[in-house]
Amino acid sequence: MLIGRLGLDTARIPHADRHGLLWLSRGELTVRDGTLSFERAEAASPSNALEAGRYTIPFQSVSMILLGPGSTVSHDALRLLARHGTALAAVGVDGVRMYTAPPLISGRSGLARLQAQCWADKDARLNTARRMYAWRLGEVFPHHSISALRGMEGARMRETYRLIAQQVGIEWRGRRYDRKRPGAADLPNQALNHASSAVEAAAAVAVAATATIPQLGFVHEDPSQSFVLDIADLFRDSVLIPAAFRAAKKASRGAYADIERLARKETGETLSRTRTISKMITRIKDLFPEDSGGH
Repeated sequence: MLIGRLGLDTARIPHADRHGLLWLSRGELTVRDGTLSFERAEAASPSNALEAGRYTIPFQSVSMILLGPGSTVSHDALRLLARHGTALAAVGVDGVRMYTAPPLISGRSGLARLQAQCWADKDARLNTARRMYAWRLGEVFPHHSISALRGMEGARMRETYRLIAQQVGIEWRGRRYDRKRPGAADLPNQALNHASSAVEAAAAVAVAATATIPQLGFVHEDPSQSFVLDIADLFRDSVLIPAAFRAAKKASRGAYADIERLARKETGETLSRTRTISKMITRIKDLFPEDSGGH
């Protein structure tokens, strides 16, 4: 109550003026001398350029810290992050898993309210889905039902799979997946399944970072992570399928026995190299511009 009366709860740098995401792994996140500190004991790896040593973290200047494997965090660090509105998410290597994140960072609910408005209005919901399909497929479809849009997407995706397989240099026999026997699929289909999980984890980070509502999807409707799946699909053509097919090609040469590990590694490196999570966050903001008045 006193914090609110004194106005100290708003004495923080707005997220619009912060620097986005900070990736940390293989170290200890603590508070030293009143500020956030990260101590990394291991030498840098190819996927993490941070050398061993102690680093002072400008936690008020970033919106979200992604804490990777091999890391620990102290109670003091959590308290300091919460006080200054900086989110912390536990993720896998290169963000291919999303384990947990707190109720999120933004001091405003604008994006979530606009998302809810668009979702609750039947016409606005369809127009939002059409915009997402247009981003992916490069064309605004004239159809006025979600089932028709899905049908158009299915036809386009069959051709997309074929073309990317041809570019990568693998044999493609079509998308096949048996939930009861996932290991029975051929290498490209298995790689697609594992790469999908990795990209969905990245999308979960983006949805959490923007404080939007995972359940309110526009293309997907029933899953509890419908909006996460919507955002992941925006990067199916550019990230997911190429990474999966590259992994399948490597596995087909016999050098790698574990297709799941290979597909996640290939996808994770692609997510990191192309800064996919940052692009996902931008797409969410473009989908619900806060100056649109909900239209």
